[in-house]
Amino acid sequence: MLVQEASKMNLDFWFMDKDFEYPVATMYPNFVKGDFQNYEDVLSFGSVMDIITIEIENVNTEALKELEKRGKKVYPQARVIEIIKDKGLQKQFYQENSLPSSEFFFVESEEEIRTKIESGLINYPFIQKSRTAGYDGKGVAAIKGADDLVKLLDTPSIIEEMIDIEKELAVIVARNEEGQTVSFPVTEMVFNPKGNLLDYLLCPAEIDQKVEQKCIHLAKEIITKLDMVGLLAVELFLTKENEILINEVAPRPHNSGHHTIDAGTYSQYNLHLRTLLNLPLLPISQERLAAMINVLGEPDDTGPACYEGLEKILGLDEVYVHLYGKKMTKPLRKMGHVNILGIDKAEVMKKIDFIKANLKVVACQQS
Repeated sequence: MLVQEASKMNLDFWFMDKDFEYPVATMYPNFVKGDFQNYEDVLSFGSVMDIITIEIENVNTEALKELEKRGKKVYPQARVIEIIKDKGLQKQFYQENSLPSSEFFFVESEEEIRTKIESGLINYPFIQKSRTAGYDGKGVAAIKGADDLVKLLDTPSIIEEMIDIEKELAVIVARNEEGQTVSFPVTEMVFNPKGNLLDYLLCPAEIDQKVEQKCIHLAKEIITKLDMVGLLAVELFLTKENEILINEVAPRPHNSGHHTIDAGTYSQYNLHLRTLLNLPLLPISQERLAAMINVLGEPDDTGPACYEGLEKILGLDEVYVHLYGKKMTKPLRKMGHVNILGIDKAEVMKKIDFIKANLKVVACQQS
Protein backbone atom coordinates (compact mmCIF):
# COMPACT_ATOMS: atom_id res chain seq x y z
CA MET A 1 0.00 0.00 0.00
CA LEU A 2 2.97 2.31 0.58
CA VAL A 3 4.41 1.69 -2.87
CA GLN A 4 1.00 2.26 -4.44
CA GLU A 5 1.08 5.77 -2.94
CA ALA A 6 4.78 6.29 -3.70
CA SER A 7 4.27 5.46 -7.38
CA LYS A 8 2.24 8.68 -7.73
CA MET A 9 5.41 10.64 -6.91
CA ASN A 10 7.73 8.49 -9.05
CA LEU A 11 9.85 7.68 -5.99
CA ASP A 12 12.61 5.10 -6.17
CA PHE A 13 11.58 2.62 -3.49
CA TRP A 14 13.32 -0.64 -2.52
CA PHE A 15 11.93 -3.31 -0.21
CA MET A 16 13.47 -6.14 1.81
CA ASP A 17 11.68 -9.13 3.26
CA LYS A 18 12.37 -12.79 3.88
CA ASP A 19 10.79 -14.32 0.80
CA PHE A 20 9.78 -13.53 -2.77
CA GLU A 21 6.33 -14.84 -1.86
CA TYR A 22 5.63 -11.60 0.02
CA PRO A 23 2.98 -9.52 -1.79
CA VAL A 24 5.18 -6.49 -2.57
CA ALA A 25 7.66 -8.73 -4.43
CA THR A 26 4.94 -9.81 -6.84
CA MET A 27 4.00 -6.26 -7.85
CA TYR A 28 7.21 -4.23 -7.58
CA PRO A 29 10.61 -5.10 -9.09
CA ASN A 30 12.86 -3.42 -6.51
CA PHE A 31 12.77 -6.26 -3.97
CA VAL A 32 15.69 -7.76 -2.06
CA LYS A 33 15.47 -11.03 -0.19
CA GLY A 34 16.76 -10.65 3.36
CA ASP A 35 15.93 -10.95 7.05
CA PHE A 36 15.03 -7.63 8.69
CA GLN A 37 15.99 -9.16 12.06
CA ASN A 38 19.52 -9.93 10.83
CA TYR A 39 22.18 -7.27 11.49
CA GLU A 40 24.18 -7.81 8.30
CA ASP A 41 21.10 -8.00 6.05
CA VAL A 42 19.69 -4.72 7.39
CA LEU A 43 23.09 -2.99 7.25
CA SER A 44 23.80 -4.16 3.70
CA PHE A 45 20.34 -3.16 2.46
CA GLY A 46 20.31 0.23 4.16
CA SER A 47 23.87 1.19 3.22
CA VAL A 48 22.84 1.98 -0.38
CA MET A 49 19.63 3.85 0.55
CA ASP A 50 19.08 7.52 1.37
CA ILE A 51 16.12 7.06 3.73
CA ILE A 52 15.15 3.87 5.58
CA THR A 53 11.73 3.15 7.09
CA ILE A 54 9.98 0.09 8.52
CA GLU A 55 6.75 -1.84 8.09
CA ILE A 56 7.05 -3.75 11.37
CA GLU A 57 8.76 -2.92 14.65
CA ASN A 58 10.54 -6.26 15.12
CA VAL A 59 13.59 -5.17 13.12
CA ASN A 60 17.30 -5.18 14.01
CA THR A 61 17.71 -1.78 15.66
CA GLU A 62 21.49 -2.18 16.17
CA ALA A 63 21.91 -2.18 12.38
CA LEU A 64 19.64 0.86 12.11
CA LYS A 65 21.77 2.68 14.70
CA GLU A 66 24.89 1.97 12.66
CA LEU A 67 23.18 3.29 9.54
CA GLU A 68 22.33 6.48 11.43
CA LYS A 69 26.00 6.83 12.43
CA ARG A 70 26.88 6.58 8.74
CA GLY A 71 24.62 9.53 7.96
CA LYS A 72 21.55 7.66 6.75
CA LYS A 73 18.11 8.97 7.63
CA VAL A 74 16.20 6.31 9.56
CA TYR A 75 12.55 7.22 10.22
CA PRO A 76 11.20 6.44 12.69
CA GLN A 77 14.55 6.67 14.46
CA ALA A 78 16.19 3.50 15.80
CA ARG A 79 15.92 4.66 19.43
CA VAL A 80 12.16 5.18 18.98
CA ILE A 81 11.66 1.73 17.44
CA GLU A 82 13.69 0.24 20.30
CA ILE A 83 11.31 1.75 22.87
CA ILE A 84 8.11 0.89 21.05
CA LYS A 85 8.92 -2.70 20.08
CA ASP A 86 9.32 -3.57 23.77
CA LYS A 87 5.97 -3.07 25.50
CA GLY A 88 7.76 -2.86 28.83
CA LEU A 89 9.94 0.05 27.67
CA GLN A 90 6.81 1.63 26.18
CA LYS A 91 5.04 1.54 29.55
CA GLN A 92 8.09 2.95 31.31
CA PHE A 93 8.21 5.79 28.77
CA TYR A 94 4.58 6.70 29.55
CA GLN A 95 5.29 6.54 33.27
CA GLU A 96 8.45 8.69 33.07
CA ASN A 97 6.68 11.32 30.94
CA SER A 98 3.48 11.50 33.03
CA LEU A 99 1.39 10.11 30.19
CA PRO A 100 -1.82 8.32 31.27
CA SER A 101 -1.74 4.52 31.02
CA SER A 102 -2.87 1.55 33.12
CA GLU A 103 -0.83 0.24 36.05
CA PHE A 104 1.64 -2.54 35.19
CA PHE A 105 4.54 -4.66 36.39
CA PHE A 106 7.01 -7.08 34.80
CA VAL A 107 7.09 -10.89 34.88
CA GLU A 108 9.62 -13.24 33.32
CA SER A 109 7.70 -16.49 32.89
CA GLU A 110 4.42 -18.37 33.17
CA GLU A 111 5.66 -19.97 36.39
CA GLU A 112 6.20 -16.53 37.96
CA ILE A 113 2.65 -15.51 37.06
CA ARG A 114 1.16 -18.66 38.61
CA THR A 115 3.25 -18.17 41.77
CA LYS A 116 2.12 -14.56 42.13
CA ILE A 117 -1.53 -15.55 41.62
CA GLU A 118 -1.19 -18.14 44.42
CA SER A 119 0.42 -15.58 46.74
CA GLY A 120 -2.22 -12.94 45.96
CA LEU A 121 0.16 -10.53 44.20
CA ILE A 122 -1.81 -10.93 40.95
CA ASN A 123 -5.60 -10.83 41.03
CA TYR A 124 -8.14 -11.72 38.36
CA PRO A 125 -8.95 -10.32 35.87
CA PHE A 126 -5.73 -9.18 34.21
CA ILE A 127 -4.03 -8.82 30.83
CA GLN A 128 -0.71 -10.43 29.95
CA LYS A 129 1.26 -8.89 27.07
CA SER A 130 4.46 -10.33 25.66
CA ARG A 131 7.12 -7.61 25.83
CA THR A 132 8.25 -8.27 22.25
CA ALA A 133 7.09 -9.79 18.94
CA GLY A 134 3.34 -9.40 19.50
CA TYR A 135 1.09 -8.28 16.62
CA ASP A 136 -2.46 -8.72 15.30
CA GLY A 137 -3.68 -10.04 18.63
CA LYS A 138 -0.75 -12.44 19.09
CA GLY A 139 1.22 -12.10 22.29
CA VAL A 140 -1.79 -10.98 24.34
CA ALA A 141 -3.73 -13.10 26.84
CA ALA A 142 -6.88 -11.94 28.64
CA ILE A 143 -7.09 -13.86 31.93
CA LYS A 144 -10.50 -13.45 33.54
CA GLY A 145 -10.29 -16.44 35.89
CA ALA A 146 -8.58 -19.74 36.65
CA ASP A 147 -10.05 -21.41 33.55
CA ASP A 148 -8.11 -18.95 31.37
CA LEU A 149 -4.69 -19.88 32.79
CA VAL A 150 -4.17 -22.24 29.84
CA LYS A 151 -3.78 -19.06 27.74
CA LEU A 152 -0.74 -17.87 29.70
CA LEU A 153 2.36 -17.06 27.65
CA ASP A 154 5.71 -18.41 28.85
CA THR A 155 7.74 -15.33 27.93
CA PRO A 156 8.93 -12.06 29.50
CA SER A 157 5.75 -9.99 29.75
CA ILE A 158 3.93 -7.12 31.37
CA ILE A 159 0.86 -7.64 33.52
CA GLU A 160 -1.83 -4.95 33.37
CA GLU A 161 -5.09 -4.55 35.18
CA MET A 162 -8.12 -5.23 33.00
CA ILE A 163 -9.70 -1.85 32.29
CA ASP A 164 -13.48 -1.39 32.25
CA ILE A 165 -13.63 0.07 28.73
CA GLU A 166 -16.40 2.14 27.20
CA LYS A 167 -14.72 2.39 23.78
CA GLU A 168 -11.40 1.58 22.14
CA LEU A 169 -10.11 4.52 20.11
CA ALA A 170 -7.16 5.30 17.87
CA VAL A 171 -5.44 8.36 16.46
CA ILE A 172 -2.97 8.41 13.57
CA VAL A 173 -0.55 11.31 13.99
CA ALA A 174 2.34 12.39 11.74
CA ARG A 175 5.44 14.49 12.47
CA ASN A 176 8.15 15.68 10.07
CA GLU A 177 11.77 16.72 10.66
CA GLU A 178 10.77 20.31 11.37
CA GLY A 179 8.46 19.18 14.19
CA GLN A 180 5.22 19.93 12.34
CA THR A 181 2.42 17.58 13.41
CA VAL A 182 -0.98 16.71 11.98
CA SER A 183 -3.53 14.04 12.88
CA PHE A 184 -6.47 12.22 11.37
CA PRO A 185 -9.88 12.25 13.06
CA VAL A 186 -10.26 9.85 15.99
CA THR A 187 -11.41 6.35 15.03
CA GLU A 188 -13.56 3.97 17.06
CA MET A 189 -12.45 0.32 16.97
CA VAL A 190 -14.45 -2.85 17.47
CA PHE A 191 -12.44 -6.01 18.03
CA ASN A 192 -12.97 -9.61 16.99
CA PRO A 193 -13.26 -11.47 20.35
CA LYS A 194 -11.90 -14.74 18.90
CA GLY A 195 -8.65 -13.38 17.51
CA ASN A 196 -8.28 -10.24 19.63
CA LEU A 197 -7.65 -8.24 16.46
CA LEU A 198 -9.55 -5.42 14.82
CA ASP A 199 -12.88 -6.43 13.28
CA TYR A 200 -14.05 -3.04 12.01
CA LEU A 201 -13.66 0.64 12.74
CA LEU A 202 -15.74 3.79 12.38
CA CYS A 203 -14.37 7.27 11.72
CA PRO A 204 -15.01 9.75 13.12
CA ALA A 205 -15.65 8.07 16.46
CA GLU A 206 -18.92 8.64 18.31
CA ILE A 207 -17.41 10.71 21.14
CA ASP A 208 -17.95 14.22 22.38
CA GLN A 209 -15.72 17.07 21.23
CA LYS A 210 -13.86 17.30 24.54
CA VAL A 211 -12.83 13.63 24.40
CA GLU A 212 -11.85 13.99 20.74
CA GLN A 213 -9.62 16.99 21.45
CA LYS A 214 -8.03 15.18 24.39
CA CYS A 215 -7.23 12.12 22.24
CA ILE A 216 -5.62 14.21 19.50
CA HIS A 217 -3.68 16.32 21.99
CA LEU A 218 -2.39 13.17 23.70
CA ALA A 219 -1.30 11.59 20.40
CA LYS A 220 0.62 14.74 19.44
CA GLU A 221 2.16 14.89 22.91
CA ILE A 222 3.43 11.32 22.61
CA ILE A 223 5.05 11.76 19.19
CA THR A 224 6.59 15.07 20.30
CA LYS A 225 8.00 13.65 23.55
CA LEU A 226 9.44 10.74 21.54
CA ASP A 227 10.95 13.39 19.21
CA MET A 228 9.89 10.99 16.47
CA VAL A 229 9.81 11.58 12.73
CA GLY A 230 7.22 9.48 10.94
CA LEU A 231 3.73 8.14 11.43
CA LEU A 232 2.48 7.00 14.84
CA ALA A 233 -0.70 5.03 15.52
CA VAL A 234 -1.88 5.64 19.08
CA GLU A 235 -4.37 3.15 20.54
CA LEU A 236 -6.42 4.47 23.45
CA PHE A 237 -9.00 3.32 25.98
CA LEU A 238 -11.98 5.48 26.89
CA THR A 239 -12.98 4.22 30.34
CA LYS A 240 -16.43 4.12 31.89
CA GLU A 241 -15.30 7.14 33.96
CA ASN A 242 -14.59 9.07 30.72
CA GLU A 243 -10.82 8.91 31.23
CA ILE A 244 -8.39 8.45 28.33
CA LEU A 245 -5.61 5.88 28.80
CA ILE A 246 -2.87 4.93 26.36
CA ASN A 247 -3.01 1.27 25.39
CA GLU A 248 -0.02 1.05 23.04
CA VAL A 249 1.45 2.67 19.95
CA ALA A 250 2.84 1.57 16.58
CA PRO A 251 5.47 3.66 14.71
CA ARG A 252 4.17 3.05 11.19
CA PRO A 253 1.07 2.96 9.00
CA HIS A 254 -1.47 0.92 10.91
CA ASN A 255 -4.63 -1.13 10.52
CA SER A 256 -6.57 1.58 12.34
CA GLY A 257 -5.74 4.01 9.51
CA HIS A 258 -6.50 1.91 6.44
CA HIS A 259 -9.82 3.69 5.87
CA THR A 260 -7.85 6.86 5.03
CA ILE A 261 -6.95 5.37 1.64
CA ASP A 262 -10.49 6.14 0.45
CA ALA A 263 -11.69 8.70 3.01
CA GLY A 264 -10.55 12.27 3.44
CA THR A 265 -8.01 14.45 1.71
CA TYR A 266 -4.86 12.39 2.36
CA SER A 267 -4.17 8.76 3.23
CA GLN A 268 -1.92 7.62 6.05
CA TYR A 269 0.54 6.45 3.40
CA ASN A 270 0.64 9.91 1.82
CA LEU A 271 1.37 11.41 5.23
CA HIS A 272 4.01 8.76 5.93
CA LEU A 273 5.82 9.70 2.72
CA ARG A 274 5.56 13.40 3.59
CA THR A 275 7.25 12.78 6.93
CA LEU A 276 10.05 10.76 5.30
CA LEU A 277 10.72 13.51 2.75
CA ASN A 278 10.16 16.39 5.21
CA LEU A 279 7.32 17.79 3.12
CA PRO A 280 4.53 20.03 4.46
CA LEU A 281 1.88 18.23 6.51
CA LEU A 282 -1.45 19.63 5.41
CA PRO A 283 -4.70 19.65 7.43
CA ILE A 284 -6.89 16.56 7.03
CA SER A 285 -10.57 16.85 6.21
CA GLN A 286 -13.16 14.09 5.91
CA GLU A 287 -16.71 14.86 4.78
CA ARG A 288 -18.37 11.43 5.02
CA LEU A 289 -18.53 8.77 7.69
CA ALA A 290 -15.93 6.09 6.97
CA ALA A 291 -15.60 2.50 8.10
CA MET A 292 -13.08 -0.26 7.57
CA ILE A 293 -13.66 -3.97 8.01
CA ASN A 294 -10.85 -6.51 8.07
CA VAL A 295 -11.09 -9.45 5.67
CA LEU A 296 -10.02 -12.46 7.74
CA GLY A 297 -9.44 -16.09 6.87
CA GLU A 298 -12.24 -18.42 7.96
CA PRO A 299 -11.55 -19.93 11.42
CA ASP A 300 -11.21 -23.52 10.22
CA ASP A 301 -9.55 -23.04 6.81
CA THR A 302 -5.90 -23.34 5.79
CA GLY A 303 -4.76 -23.51 2.19
CA PRO A 304 -4.67 -21.57 -1.09
CA ALA A 305 -6.93 -18.54 -0.70
CA CYS A 306 -10.24 -18.21 -2.50
CA TYR A 307 -12.64 -15.28 -2.01
CA GLU A 308 -16.33 -16.16 -1.90
CA GLY A 309 -18.94 -13.44 -2.47
CA LEU A 310 -16.47 -10.89 -3.82
CA GLU A 311 -18.72 -9.99 -6.77
CA LYS A 312 -21.56 -9.15 -4.36
CA ILE A 313 -19.33 -6.75 -2.43
CA LEU A 314 -18.09 -5.07 -5.59
CA GLY A 315 -21.71 -4.35 -6.48
CA LEU A 316 -22.10 -2.00 -3.50
CA ASP A 317 -21.76 1.76 -3.90
CA GLU A 318 -18.96 3.52 -1.98
CA VAL A 319 -17.37 0.22 -0.99
CA TYR A 320 -13.67 -0.27 -1.79
CA VAL A 321 -12.00 -3.68 -1.61
CA HIS A 322 -8.27 -3.96 -0.84
CA LEU A 323 -6.80 -7.47 -1.03
CA TYR A 324 -3.23 -8.01 0.12
CA GLY A 325 -2.14 -10.68 -2.33
CA LYS A 326 -1.41 -13.35 0.28
CA LYS A 327 -1.54 -16.70 -1.45
CA MET A 328 -2.39 -18.82 1.59
CA THR A 329 -5.28 -18.35 3.99
CA LYS A 330 -5.03 -19.37 7.65
CA PRO A 331 -7.53 -19.13 10.53
CA LEU A 332 -8.23 -15.41 11.16
CA ARG A 333 -5.26 -14.37 9.01
CA LYS A 334 -5.59 -10.79 7.78
CA MET A 335 -6.08 -11.13 4.01
CA GLY A 336 -7.28 -7.64 3.16
CA HIS A 337 -9.72 -4.95 4.17
CA VAL A 338 -12.82 -3.22 2.82
CA ASN A 339 -13.36 0.52 3.15
CA ILE A 340 -16.89 1.90 3.33
CA LEU A 341 -18.24 5.44 3.04
CA GLY A 342 -21.73 6.61 3.89
CA ILE A 343 -23.97 9.44 5.01
CA ASP A 344 -24.66 8.08 8.49
CA LYS A 345 -23.97 5.14 10.80
CA ALA A 346 -27.11 3.24 9.85
CA GLU A 347 -26.09 3.19 6.17
CA VAL A 348 -22.51 2.22 6.97
CA MET A 349 -23.47 -0.54 9.44
CA LYS A 350 -25.87 -2.03 6.90
CA LYS A 351 -22.99 -2.36 4.45
CA ILE A 352 -20.72 -3.82 7.15
CA ASP A 353 -23.30 -6.47 8.04
CA PHE A 354 -23.74 -7.34 4.35
CA ILE A 355 -19.99 -7.69 3.84
CA LYS A 356 -19.56 -9.85 6.94
CA ALA A 357 -22.40 -12.11 5.82
CA ASN A 358 -21.26 -12.50 2.21
CA LEU A 359 -17.48 -12.15 1.91
CA LYS A 360 -15.54 -15.25 3.02
CA VAL A 361 -11.89 -16.22 2.62
CA VAL A 362 -11.72 -19.99 2.35
CA ALA A 363 -9.22 -22.61 1.27
CA CYS A 364 -9.75 -23.39 -2.40
CA GLN A 365 -11.06 -26.86 -3.12
CA GLN A 366 -8.44 -28.89 -4.93
CA SER A 367 -9.68 -30.41 -8.17
